[in-house]
Amino acid sequence: MAADRQLALIFPGQGCQHVGMGAALYERCPEARAVYQEADDVLGYDLSSLCFEGPEAQLNDTANAQPAIVTTSLALWAALRPRLNGMAAAVGYVAGHSLGEFSALAVAGALTTADAIRLVRRRGLAMRAAGKANPGGMVAIIGLDDDAVRQIAADACGNDGGCWVANYNSPGQVVIAGATPAIERAISLAKACGARRALLLAVSVACHTVYMSQAAEQLNSALESVPFARPWAPVVSNVTASALSEPAEIKAALLRQLTSPVRWVEGIQYLADRGVTGTIEIGPKPVVSGLVARTNDAMRLSGITDPDSLEAFASEVQP
Repeated sequence: MAADRQLALIFPGQGCQHVGMGAALYERCPEARAVYQEADDVLGYDLSSLCFEGPEAQLNDTANAQPAIVTTSLALWAALRPRLNGMAAAVGYVAGHSLGEFSALAVAGALTTADAIRLVRRRGLAMRAAGKANPGGMVAIIGLDDDAVRQIAADACGNDGGCWVANYNSPGQVVIAGATPAIERAISLAKACGARRALLLAVSVACHTVYMSQAAEQLNSALESVPFARPWAPVVSNVTASALSEPAEIKAALLRQLTSPVRWVEGIQYLADRGVTGTIEIGPKPVVSGLVARTNDAMRLSGITDPDSLEAFASEVQP
């Protein structure tokens, strides 16, 4: 990798939403305001007000949270890009955690803003329906290695449902997902194995497991009607933990992502192996930067979450 391509843009996934996100950005940055207005037009409802004012329960509904997070991430990028003063040339890769991969693809030009927002709305609706058909949850297990967590997930499976690894977030932090009874067994098993924590997440669906197969079928029909372009920076896929640029490969990976684990640790290692020395996280609140730091403590981290952090970053890159 050339010396001038040492940055990666990274984007958070679901769970980073919060009431009030983007409100100050909308008021202060016309580029961001245009993105929110486009999202409202594309979706046919007032997503902007939901982001800025809530109610929280409605924002947290996955069918709303997904387009809200992607819209806010893209609004931040729209405001940041003209302030980069040539630093965009230093971006060699983009990556997103789960849902964040759609933000990454839109920023890199593989998807239009409108298509990205439409797709994640469809994705959210499909995941909500799949969750109702197969109720489940997710648990973050802290302090055990990957092999131990995989064994716990296997041992927790039963006739009343299974569970699997869903996210390899950082060394010592692995998330499992599955049917509610299996998840409950997994929590007990993790504690018995010496896990520092086994934290039940505020998620009512078993993301990145076979229980999302129904959602994948619905997303597939949506993907077929959306044109993809080659991104100006390769996207590091959650599924392959490697860079993709071909539209057909990107589409296939997005589809597989719903039923496959997020290989975030391997993705960050892939970036480091190719000369990336810094990341810029762009999203409603910093989430994935912490995972990057625990995976590679030599990586320089920056974050853009609101107008203040945007202006602070822009002032640092002034020529």
